[in-house]
Amino acid sequence: MSRIGNSPIVIPEGVTVDIKDNEIVVKGKLGELTQDFSAVDIKVEEGKVVVERPSDSKPHKAKHGLYRALINNMINGVSKGWTKELELVGVGYRASNQGQKLDLALGFSHNIVLDLAPEIKVETTSEKGKNPIVKLTSHDKQLVGQIAAKIRSFRKPEPYKGKGIKFVGEQLRRKAGKSA
Repeated sequence: MSRIGNSPIVIPEGVTVDIKDNEIVVKGKLGELTQDFSAVDIKVEEGKVVVERPSDSKPHKAKHGLYRALINNMINGVSKGWTKELELVGVGYRASNQGQKLDLALGFSHNIVLDLAPEIKVETTSEKGKNPIVKLTSHDKQLVGQIAAKIRSFRKPEPYKGKGIKFVGEQLRRKAGKSA
């Protein structure tokens, strides 16, 4: 039994939810998102979105909670937005941006230049004595997570010194190294 799928989603002010033959469209002040769905029934009633499953079979149970979570993320995204922050830990690691181009200096022989989608807003902050931070903001949670994971994959944090790109607040497993 899906506990997440059973709870209704409250639609905040300024957000509209439209359902047209197996596609849900959510519009808000920050943008518009669409999602295809199958194997569940989605209804909008009295300012709430309710996801129901036709039977208790395993695929219906699985998609019940999935689509409820996806719709909730869409509604939160178009009303509040999603943010991921990445921290560059290492000597000489730098980040800068010009518009939608993110320029990363990560200790390779060349800088990595990444063109970002227009839906993503990027900010870089570099203060003296602190690690550079890259802040990604968008209304699409999946897109923010995907771009953040791609940036992190350029230099994953290593367990001995902790150098690399990590999420702000992420706890890393550290190893002791050689014992004397």
